[in-house]
Amino acid sequence: MLGIDVGGSGVKGAPVDLATGALAVPERYRVATPQPATPTAVAGAVTEVVEHFDWKGPFGCAFPAIVRDGIVLSAANIDDSWIGVDGEALFSDATGQPVTMLNDADAAGLAEISVGAGWGVKGVVILLTFGTGIGSGMFVDGVLVPNTELGHLEFRGEPAEDLAAARLVEDEDMPLDEWTERVAAYLRHVERLFSPNLFIFGGGISKRFDEFANAITGAVPIVPAMLRNNAGIVGAAMAAQQRFGGIE
Repeated sequence: MLGIDVGGSGVKGAPVDLATGALAVPERYRVATPQPATPTAVAGAVTEVVEHFDWKGPFGCAFPAIVRDGIVLSAANIDDSWIGVDGEALFSDATGQPVTMLNDADAAGLAEISVGAGWGVKGVVILLTFGTGIGSGMFVDGVLVPNTELGHLEFRGEPAEDLAAARLVEDEDMPLDEWTERVAAYLRHVERLFSPNLFIFGGGISKRFDEFANAITGAVPIVPAMLRNNAGIVGAAMAAQQRFGGIE
């Protein structure tokens, strides 16, 4: 099944071996996200990825927004003109193929819960992706609770992602120990609200997890994500398989 992950800087995709979560090709294909990232422009980029693999049939698309029944309801790293657009219809018309869309952190969580760090864990599992913002995917006994957007929780009087996103370290030179203290407090805040059985720590900064893992330990186990930057692609493909069945 083909999975595509639309991000603020790149649109990337690949066919996925759904049994293992591995990409079915040596390399994913990536094109730059158009600027501005309008619906028509992004549809063109998605079509380029589909055509690169000469893909015929359903595919999944992870998208950086709230997505409900195919309708885009927010716009963080994309153009505001997306709000209210039927993204599934747009991408289907552009590519000539059936498509299912879901929030990008939900897609990453679906991959991790199916073949990654959350596999086999019962109860409430929360994936948090730390990057430009904070994305979230929440699961209850393996079932997705979509569009949780826990990065927008109020935390210390501000949206949590304004105080604890990884961009503060990677782009704005915040010391790692200061950022880690904020992340630990944020995790305790989320823990009080949802009492999860497991946190999965994702996003690009998760590759440095060993550097700060001891500083964010708490009552709830915290483990690094396993699928890294391919999680959105893998989860999108899995969502398409769940909806459409058929080709793998």
